[in-house]
Amino acid sequence: MSDDSAFMGMALALARRGMGETWPNPTVGCVFVDDGKVIARGRTARGGRPHAEAAAIAAAREAGRDLAGATAYVSLEPC
Repeated sequence: MSDDSAFMGMALALARRGMGETWPNPTVGCVFVDDGKVIARGRTARGGRPHAEAAAIAAAREAGRDLAGATAYVSLEPC
């Protein structure tokens, strides 16, 4: 399995954790990776907000992580 497949699998696993909780929005997972390491992750919250991408960006910010140059693996097209 490639690294891309593994990281996308992580995003899909995050999304599955929110199944049934995010209506009216789909449940989505997002993983940011830099230099082969996960540096932030997030999933759509209850009620559909914040979206997974925003949650992952907030998690990175809280941890003092720079997302410049990182790759986002998102289980649905980013909004």
